[in-house]
Amino acid sequence: MAESENSNSVRQPLNVDAEPLKLSELLDRGWKIFEEVDSTNEPLGSNSIQVKVKRGVQMLEEASRMVAQLDLFSRNEELEEIATADLKYLLLPALLGALTMKQTTRDKRLEIVQTARAYFMDFLRRCDEYKVSPFKLPDSTGEKARPDGGSEDGNAKANSFPGPTNLVAMAAQRQAKIERYRQKKELEAKLSDVRRAVETGQADDEVTRDFYLLNVRRWVAVCLEDIESIDQEVEILKKMDMFKENAPKQPTHPPRPPMKPFILTKDAVQAKVFGAGYPSLPTMTVDDWYEQHKKRGVLPDQGVPRKPTAEDHGDPSETDEEEKEKKVENDDDESLLKARNWDDWKDTHRRGYGNRQNMG
Repeated sequence: MAESENSNSVRQPLNVDAEPLKLSELLDRGWKIFEEVDSTNEPLGSNSIQVKVKRGVQMLEEASRMVAQLDLFSRNEELEEIATADLKYLLLPALLGALTMKQTTRDKRLEIVQTARAYFMDFLRRCDEYKVSPFKLPDSTGEKARPDGGSEDGNAKANSFPGPTNLVAMAAQRQAKIERYRQKKELEAKLSDVRRAVETGQADDEVTRDFYLLNVRRWVAVCLEDIESIDQEVEILKKMDMFKENAPKQPTHPPRPPMKPFILTKDAVQAKVFGAGYPSLPTMTVDDWYEQHKKRGVLPDQGVPRKPTAEDHGDPSETDEEEKEKKVENDDDESLLKARNWDDWKDTHRRGYGNRQNMG
C-alpha cells in the first residue's frame, strides 16, 4: 500500500495557469469549500456560492483521480492496515456527493441527485468493505421494495391499506432512523473534542486517526440520510417528467396584431381645445331653439303650476286692492290723490288712532 509521503508527492494540475496542488491540498481545500457553503447565510442559488461549489467539485474530482492512480485502497486489506494520513481520503466520494447536491440547476436536477447518489453509494460500499461501522447498505438501484415482496409500483390499493408486515417494517425503519440520529450526535460531540487538537497540530498519531475515523463514521450516517431523501426526490422528479409528457398541450392563440402607434403632444391638445378642433359654428338661432324646446315641452316654465290670483278665489277685498294698485300704476288722478292723502294722514296720526275698542 502506498504511504502518505508518496501520495503527497504526486502532483496533477487543475488547469494550465494554476500552480499544481498536492493531493492533501486538494482534499483540504475542497473540504473547506464544502464547510463554507454548508454554513453560509447567502442564498444557495447565488452566483458566488455556485462558483465555489463548482470549484470545490473540480478539486475533489481531481483528488479522486489521483487516489485511483495511486491505488491507495484495496479490498484485500483491513481498516487497521490503512495509514493514518490516508484515512481522510476515504471521505472524497462523500464530500463530492454533498457538494454535488449543492448545485441548483433546475433543468438537470434529476441528473444531479442521481450523480450525488452514485458518489454516496461509492463511499458506503468502501466503508462496508472496511467494516468502518455496522449499517445496512442501501439498494444500488434506488428502487424501494415493499416488505411483502412486491414492487412499490404494484397494487396501489394494497399500499393505501398497510398490513401488519408493512407496519412492522415501518416501525423498524423509524427505530433505525432514531438510532442513526443518536449515533450521529454522539460522533459530533466526540469530534468537537478532538478537532481543536488536530487543527493546531498538537495531536499525536492515535488522536489524529481517531479524528478521521470519527469523521468517516459520521459521514456514513449523513450519506444514509441523504440517500433516503434522494430516493424520494427522484421518485417525485420522475413523476413530474411523466406529468409534463402526458399533459395536454395548451392551444396556441393567433398573435395579436400590433397596435397602431399614437403620440400625444402638447400642440395637438391645444389645437383641439383652442383652435376649432371641434364644430363651433351655430346651427340655429335662439328663437328656433326656443320654439323647438317649447314643442317638446322641456322649457323651464312648462309644467309648473301658475300662482293663483284673487280672481280665482273670488275675494272682493283682494280684488279691490288689485284694482287700486293697477290704477296707481296707470297714473289715475283720483286714485293717486287719494293715496297721497292717505300717506299724509298716516304721517300725522300714529297707528291705531281712534280705535277705542282696543284702547289704542
